[in-house]
This record gives sequence, structure tokens and C-alpha cells, in this order.
Amino acid sequence: MCPDQPAGLRGSKGPLDSKLRCGRIRPGAARHRASAIALALVTSIGLLMAADARAQAWPTKPVRLIVPFAGGGGTPDSVARIMGQALSTQTGQGFVVDNRPGANGLIGAELLAKAPPDGHTLMIVSTSYAINPSMYRKLPYDPLTDIAPVTNLCAVEGLFLTVNPGVPAKTLQEFIAWTKQPDAKVSYGTPGIGNSLHLATELFSNRAGTTMVHVPYKGSGPAMAAVMGGEIQAMFITPPQAIQGVKAGQIRALAYTGKTRASFLPEVPTMAEAGLEGMVLDGGWFALFAPGGTPPALIERLHLEARKALESAMVRERFDAMGLSAVGNSPAEFRAFVQAQMRSYAEMVKLAKIQPE
Repeated sequence: MCPDQPAGLRGSKGPLDSKLRCGRIRPGAARHRASAIALALVTSIGLLMAADARAQAWPTKPVRLIVPFAGGGGTPDSVARIMGQALSTQTGQGFVVDNRPGANGLIGAELLAKAPPDGHTLMIVSTSYAINPSMYRKLPYDPLTDIAPVTNLCAVEGLFLTVNPGVPAKTLQEFIAWTKQPDAKVSYGTPGIGNSLHLATELFSNRAGTTMVHVPYKGSGPAMAAVMGGEIQAMFITPPQAIQGVKAGQIRALAYTGKTRASFLPEVPTMAEAGLEGMVLDGGWFALFAPGGTPPALIERLHLEARKALESAMVRERFDAMGLSAVGNSPAEFRAFVQAQMRSYAEMVKLAKIQPE
């Protein structure tokens, strides 16, 4: 109640009425505030409707699928081509794979970060995306704001340590002993510095007490060709590469980093079975990303289309044949997963004593 309020006005109907009578809120100001709130609500609704409309209209032209690694058999490239085919069938638009190898995926990722956030430029990349923040002192993009996680497409349970058929070692223990010989000059290949295959090999060397020379290549395809041709002697590879190369006799698999043997190559022992404890490692993941700033409604649309593709018979059959397990988690779940992976690989990089560039 106002101190100087006339007796006839006492007992006002409510707080706002009392404030208006006391002069603390002017009637005109109240109307202005109400109008501002209404305008803000209308604007917000309009923005949401516009974003939803863009999501419903997507895609309106061919979609560019950046793969920041070389083509020719690497798992990210294979996953992109399989998903691109399925998504093209679903949406009626072409999905064109654009291989941009180099700098362990940084070149392709930077291209995505600078692309318009309209869903027509996407990226399919491997675990290296979560490793790079620990491998480089400064990235050309912010991995959590300039690029938006959409969904984890698939994952593998382990990696295979493989060698050229000309290597005299037939078992893991023979290979370890061979690398320790004074005149041994053993080199191993990877798709580049700081990826999961590089870290796996450095951890293996640490556990086994071996010394091997690292030879980085611009992608899994060139590295695989090098080990098959005898240019290098050893390489950790993913199941899709192992299935093809081992069965063709182009490489020999010595051990598997999964918890149990792989059903598609049951003759290959686990690291523990082969006599090396402490080498249980998953084989990484392959995921879909969009440019940062992509509207949430469009991110969800991309996720739903990816989930639909992962559930198709064609994708499941081809992933099964490659030893890949479909995932398809939500954008929020995947973002939390990526952040956890960044922390995990930061610890692994320190353990492997790799200095950031």
C-alpha cells in the first residue's frame, strides 16, 4: 500500500494494481514491456519455424561429403561411400564424396568449419578428430564450436597388428624378438601423425619394449599399399582392411587388440593370448559432423536421416562384412562422447610420450 494512498483506494486487487497505483510502474511502461515480450516471443517462434522449414526442405541440392583422408580403401572413405549411397536413395539428392587428405584430417575439418551451415557440406571422419586437439598446439578451428557433432555412425572393437608376408616372424612373440635384433631395421606405417593407429603402435612399442621407425602416409590406403609391397614391415589396421588383406594373403595378422577374438578372423589371437598384456584397445569410430552454427532442427534432421540409413539392410550388410557395428546416437549423446574421447586420448598421448606439434 502507498504511504500517501487515500483511504478510498486501500485494499487493491493485486500486486501489479498496487504498484500501478503507487506510481512505481507507469501504465505506459507496462504496456511497452508487454509489447517487447510479445515481440520477442514472436521473433523466437519465427526463427524456430524458419529453422524447421530449412530442415524440412533439406537437401535442395547435391550434398558434399568431406572425407579428410585419402580414398582407395580406407575405412572412413568406405563408410562415407556406403552412407552416401543410402542417403542419396533416401533423399533423392546426390551425396558426393570429397577426399581431402593431409595433416591427420585437419585440412578437411577446416574446410567443413568454413562451409555454410545449411547441411549441404558434411564430413565423415574417424577417431582422429578427438585426438588432434592433443596432437597440435593450435588447431585452425575450434572442434566444439566451429564444427557440430551429428552422430557416431559406426565403431570397431579392435585393431589388428599386421606384417608383410616376407617378415620372418609368424607369431607376435617372434615379431617382438625380431624387432629387438641388433641389425633389425623395422618400420611401421600409419595414415599420419597422431591418429589412433599411430597411438596404438606407440603403445605397443612401449609395452613390448620394441623400437620401430614411424613412416606416416597420407591415408590408410597408401599405408596399406606400402606394407603389402614391403616398403614398410608392420602396421596396425582396422577390421575392414584386415578382412580383405589377410584373406587375400597380402598381409599376415599377428594379434588383435579386442577383448575377445574377432568372429570374422577367429584364427588371429588377442594380444593377451599372444603373450602381451595391457594392449586391449578399441578400433575407433567413424562419425558424421556438420559446420558449426547449423540450426538444431537441421542437425536433428541429419541425425534422423543417418539413423534411417544405418537401419537399412544394405548398410547393415556392408558394415557387418567390414566388421563395423552401427551406432547412430543422438547429437547430444555424441557431443558428450566426443568430449570424453578428447580427454581419454589426451591421457594416451602423454602416456605414449608424443610431443604436440
